[in-house]
Amino acid sequence: MDAPPLRKIIHVDMDAFYASVEQRDDPALRGQPIAVGGGGPRGVVATCSYEARKFGVRSAMPGARARRLCPGLIFVKPRFEVYRAVSAQVRDIFARFTDIIQPLSLDEAYLDVTQNKPGITSATQVAQEIRRMIREETGLTASAGVSYNKLIAKLASDQNKPDGLCVIRPADGAAFIATMPVRRIHGIGPVTARRMHEMGIETGADLRERDMRFLQAHFGSAADYYYRASRGEDDRPVRERQERKSVSVEDTFFDDLTEEVALIAEMDRIAANLWTRVDKAGAWGRTVVLKIKFADFRIITRSRSFTAAVRSPDMLAQAGRELLRAQLPLRMGARLLGLGVHNLESEEEGEEGEQLALSL
Repeated sequence: MDAPPLRKIIHVDMDAFYASVEQRDDPALRGQPIAVGGGGPRGVVATCSYEARKFGVRSAMPGARARRLCPGLIFVKPRFEVYRAVSAQVRDIFARFTDIIQPLSLDEAYLDVTQNKPGITSATQVAQEIRRMIREETGLTASAGVSYNKLIAKLASDQNKPDGLCVIRPADGAAFIATMPVRRIHGIGPVTARRMHEMGIETGADLRERDMRFLQAHFGSAADYYYRASRGEDDRPVRERQERKSVSVEDTFFDDLTEEVALIAEMDRIAANLWTRVDKAGAWGRTVVLKIKFADFRIITRSRSFTAAVRSPDMLAQAGRELLRAQLPLRMGARLLGLGVHNLESEEEGEEGEQLALSL
């Protein structure tokens, strides 16, 4: 049997999307360090401009800390209806080249251009054309990674940001992964990365040196993925994302937490990270769910539902704190905390809900 054709995958990632839209629409903000999000005492940075990133400001960072790092930081209220409209423009450009599109959020997507509508044989040329059209039609820049699978294409898109292009050919994939810090490899979260570092696994090359038996002993069912990823292998297809049912963030602690101050601080941090995912994906939901795993591995969940979707980082954080405080004092230390948003609206429902919420 003939071998299947080598896939040509592009990962497109808009550069500092929300902040770039704001700088595009307000000339006074161009060249300035800006943060999109809440600037109040409990505000959170959703994203920030590259001018702000030079000071160490990052997404999901508390607004107060961001101001300390960058005293001249300008906070801008998010305009999600505008971001969704621009995202639709960008996806329309993608659709001129392929119907095999997997959006990850408003500002990034995978494209399979193995067979593309214009009949362009070079995936690099397709990526160049897409980036050119995005600049001309939206006034924004995008970075792209081009490779033979999703794993490497996504890593490549981050290599030459902003406004960059990185192409990794099949012969170079394993070497590219070898130099990559494990914390950057998709599918390896912060907790797993810390565990790997304790074992002396810092890079993809270090991970490749561990055999399957070692990986299975320490990482269980994820071993096969880590084994293949360290060799630049990934056979996941590009496909439309299934309808999302929930969005959640959880973290496991090295030491079990018992004190209220420490627990609330962790909940605020988790809520900030969750909000970044929620607003980036436009995944608004009406139910907030708390998850606690105790030292004996027993798990409890508690939830609170609202009449309308949670559309404020402050409201989300407050719901998380209230759910957690209702469980205090804990019966024993917590080894994991999680927070999620369920009962998600469709985008159309969300837009209608925003209109109904306006007081005129």
